[in-house]
Amino acid sequence: MPRYLSLVRIDESTAPAGGPSPELQQRMGALLEEITKAGVMLDTAGLTPTSDGVRVRHHGGTTTVTDGPFTEAKEVIGGYALMQAKDKAEAIEWARRFVEVHEDEFDVTCEVRQIAE
Repeated sequence: MPRYLSLVRIDESTAPAGGPSPELQQRMGALLEEITKAGVMLDTAGLTPTSDGVRVRHHGGTTTVTDGPFTEAKEVIGGYALMQAKDKAEAIEWARRFVEVHEDEFDVTCEVRQIAE
């Protein structure tokens, strides 16, 4: 079965300062349990804020290291899910369900891409 990487993109400026509500955490836990029991979820995690991150870039023969936060980025990767689904449609359906458990104040996007085997 093909594997898919879902990159969870968020707008850090609109995410609640206190993090996800207890209700969101409960809904997310139930969904993650369901997708794991279905044998689809291989790995998933959230990421720390960009203020904790570092970018290493190689451009024009020069390598630079830049500490976060990355002010030029409105949308950043906030987490990921590695899934093994029967096809792209199934991976998209799980991603759709993931974004829909979030409250309205969240601006969250999942970019779903098949892993080249």
